[in-house]
Amino acid sequence: MPELVFFSGTMDCGKSTLALQIEHNRSTRGLQGMIFSRDDRAGHGKLSSRLGLVTEAVEVVDDLDLYVHIVESLSSGGRVDYVIIDEAQFLAPGQVDQLARVVDDLELDVFAFGITTDFRSKLFPGSQRLVELADRIEVLKVEALCWCGARATHNARTVDGRMVVEGAQVVVGDVRSDGAGAERPAEVGYEVLCRRHHRRRQTAATARAAALSPDVLPVDAQR
Repeated sequence: MPELVFFSGTMDCGKSTLALQIEHNRSTRGLQGMIFSRDDRAGHGKLSSRLGLVTEAVEVVDDLDLYVHIVESLSSGGRVDYVIIDEAQFLAPGQVDQLARVVDDLELDVFAFGITTDFRSKLFPGSQRLVELADRIEVLKVEALCWCGARATHNARTVDGRMVVEGAQVVVGDVRSDGAGAERPAEVGYEVLCRRHHRRRQTAATARAAALSPDVLPVDAQR
């Protein structure tokens, strides 16, 4: 029976690599898939991994009806044996419903890959809907590690090197003053942390800068 499968995990746990592996395994056996992604690190219309592997993908935009897109491809003579979608946390809940319809009505396997929670430890709407609808949820076994060596379970956002817990759920760019009245781009980064250091807002950079051990609370966390 076809399934909607949600592969989840933190950043750096190999989700995109697994998506590309599934695509490779199936395509080499003569099957043809339709690949979707959104806001990939390699740019629009790409599915890439941190290992340097990349393939073409359909860029998901807000008004794209995934079910209709696949039906139109089939109706025009295209072939679709399965569907892969990366960065699935960025989907709208309605688009996840469309994926479920692809499984139920078109009888195609759908493999969705995404982060479950954001930098605030809150569920992404797309991931929440996937948890609610998926036939199967697979937590990836490759463990990303916090800077302290413990298993990373949380995604952290940093702005100019400091962890933040407020702001838009998805950030493409931001600006900060340079102190002289001009604006300069803020350096937005992401890091995986264990729960303890996410709660303490203690990243690798702040730990090094303050020469802290993992058992000492930073000043900000004591307030």
